[in-house]
Amino acid sequence: MKAAVIYRPGSPEEFILEERPVPTPGDGQVLVKVKAFGLNRSELMTRKGFSPGVQFPRVLGIECVGEVENDPSGEYARGQSVMALMGGMGRDFDGSYAEYTVLPKRLLHSFQSTLPWEVLGAIPEMFQTAYGSLYPALGIQPGESLLIRGGTSSVGMLAAQLANVAGLTVLSTTRNPQKESLLRDNGASHVLIDTGKLSESVRAIFPQGVDKVLELVGTSTLHDSLSCLKPGGTGCMSGMLAENWTIPAFAPMEFIPPTVRLTTYDSGQISSPTAVFQDFIRQVEAGQVKLAISQTFTLDQIVAAHQFMDSNQSVGKLVVLP
Repeated sequence: MKAAVIYRPGSPEEFILEERPVPTPGDGQVLVKVKAFGLNRSELMTRKGFSPGVQFPRVLGIECVGEVENDPSGEYARGQSVMALMGGMGRDFDGSYAEYTVLPKRLLHSFQSTLPWEVLGAIPEMFQTAYGSLYPALGIQPGESLLIRGGTSSVGMLAAQLANVAGLTVLSTTRNPQKESLLRDNGASHVLIDTGKLSESVRAIFPQGVDKVLELVGTSTLHDSLSCLKPGGTGCMSGMLAENWTIPAFAPMEFIPPTVRLTTYDSGQISSPTAVFQDFIRQVEAGQVKLAISQTFTLDQIVAAHQFMDSNQSVGKLVVLP
């Protein structure tokens, strides 16, 4: 099989496309033929050497969709469509940047769909992060206001649609004024140009502040995002688009406004039941949700795909078809 292997942290050019034996599944494992996978900023950070504990060489890839090739236990039939995400993929063990991958059975979600693989490949991590942030973490309710910081990211685009369908008023941010109409078409009632300071702009629309904030940019803007919340409001940090893990000299009493709540969402720790993924696939099939897919690549183009991700030009998800 072909696999994109990285032997040391660095630039996209560190990926080497090589032939490897198709791996053999052991107890509790399934061999999956990878049909598509999405690219993620966390993989970019791992590639750069910013993910603690990752040992190289490594096949990256924290998510995929595909078909079961071999399940030694017989639980999954050959050809069953499955998706998988997180749980150590591409970090603790080799992930989806390959034609085949061996995955722990506990990570698999079986599904049925008429959607093409390039669309299905955009779903697992993007949907799980958006849904998990909005519901288990933020507990959104109809009639609330939601600020999405990092609105043109794939998760931000999907979260805006899900929140809009759920009856929320969505404020979405971008640093590029030319993307304002794109965000409005995607479900945002208000688009804010992100200069790094949003509180004044938010309070011009909601004088008391917003009910909820979904922080996707990360630690560099988190303090300002929390200042946009009304008393009793909740902020959830789910992304690190700015590639920053920590907050220097963090002082909670100064950082978090009084009575404002701060939480996080991590799809590697809390995942949704298989039925939730299947329900979402049905929504996409019915046209109730439109996935923002920026561009597709082949596995042979993995270097170009990471170069494009590095450029920050993407609006929506990048998908690779092995």
